Amino acid sequence: MGSGHREMLNGIILLWFVLTGLSVLFVAIDIRSTPESPVLKWGFILLTAYTGPVGAFLYVLGCREPLAGTHEQYVKARWRQVLGSTMHCVAGDGVGILVGAVIGAIILLPKPAQIGLEYLLGFGFGWTIFQALFMRDMAGGSYKSSLASTFIPELVSMNCLMAGMVPAMTLAMKAMPGSHDPKAAQFWFSMSMALLVGFITAYPMNWWLVSNHLKHGMMTIRPREPGKEVEFKHQDGMQTMGSHRSGQHQRVHGSSHTGEKLGSNVAIGPIITLSFLAFAIGLGVAVFLA
Repeated sequence: MGSGHREMLNGIILLWFVLTGLSVLFVAIDIRSTPESPVLKWGFILLTAYTGPVGAFLYVLGCREPLAGTHEQYVKARWRQVLGSTMHCVAGDGVGILVGAVIGAIILLPKPAQIGLEYLLGFGFGWTIFQALFMRDMAGGSYKSSLASTFIPELVSMNCLMAGMVPAMTLAMKAMPGSHDPKAAQFWFSMSMALLVGFITAYPMNWWLVSNHLKHGMMTIRPREPGKEVEFKHQDGMQTMGSHRSGQHQRVHGSSHTGEKLGSNVAIGPIITLSFLAFAIGLGVAVFLA
């Protein structure tokens, strides 16, 4: 790479991180007034940290309440529900993937071992913390039940995320000198681009998961009126009454609950196979690009 191209690339990377910093600041401040679930709020902040202005754009277009009192109807659209589901996946898995990438680079793991570490840490954190722990209320408050109900959805979503991430990361790190070093800006730029591609490849799988009531999408949480029970509204129009543990919020769910058991009419086996096939294709493409 010539000096002119290197300077241009460095300028692009600098601009990207400036825009990312501004985007994270905007989302972190603005989302405080958005009537969304706390875990999804943190998810959008993390997604924006990974994907910069793209994450901020997705927040504004997919979750930010356009007018007061319209959030429930606004996020009801299927594509916004899927956006919330995919964002939740990428935000949680991304933490583990980035930790794995840093550890692998520091101890100079071979590429296959590094990918394996990123997969294990990404899936482990996304499943046990961001999905099962943070969303256990959807499984009736039981962490064990939440682990069981979120395992398969998280697995197939993670496979599709990695199917896009691995070849994108391989190509970016091959094209940019210094991108193997976590102390270099090129490393973090490469990971940002890879997570963005992973978001795109995980989106269709999350569409299927949301459509078949195996993952949640966007939600709406508003302060409840004193003396009233908490009303749960689902995308299909059903309503149930109950109490929220904090006793302070009314929670309106924009899609079906993660805590629902896999329906007997859902052919999950072929979907699992398809997700691993997508992951294998991604690995094959990465080997070809290396």
